[in-house]
Amino acid sequence: MQTTVTFKKIDTSVALKSYVQKKLDKFDKMLDSPAEAHVVLSVEKIRHIAEITLTCDKLKIHAKEDSESMYSSIDALMDKIKPQIKKHKEKVKQHLSRNKQSIKNESAQLNLSAESFDNPMTDQMVDTIIIETVDTKPMDIEDAVIELDSGKQSFFVFNNARTEQLNVLYKHNNGKLGLIQPIG
Repeated sequence: MQTTVTFKKIDTSVALKSYVQKKLDKFDKMLDSPAEAHVVLSVEKIRHIAEITLTCDKLKIHAKEDSESMYSSIDALMDKIKPQIKKHKEKVKQHLSRNKQSIKNESAQLNLSAESFDNPMTDQMVDTIIIETVDTKPMDIEDAVIELDSGKQSFFVFNNARTEQLNVLYKHNNGKLGLIQPIG
């Protein structure tokens, strides 16, 4: 892991730098790809502040901790980012496993054999599709409106006597009627 340690309002300390590096080396094993860490150590009155920005591929973590001792601030900071890295790894793992599962399911559903071409309706499709036959006798739109009002369905399929084409008359949610007719 490439680590940059910056000191603000505090003297540069090799011991603090090596302590931060030692702590971050543990996270390097958890991350899959090379990472960069920018650590800023500063002092404001009696508060010792440790701040980190960790970037690795799509992961970007920013955390800040303060306490009365710089070492305890660094420890608290590392304790803060560890669950975030674990959460990200679990999220990626779960996302990948879910995608693989869905790809397997889709390929199983789309597995077409020679017999499915001979018989276009497989048993699974027949179970999920309800087939209804419709008598499309020629009639005017007014007659179709009467048929639609007399039935319990929200649409009515008929053969338009004027255009000699198949039309669908349906009820909108607002109570108005709609007509679907092919162009040409």
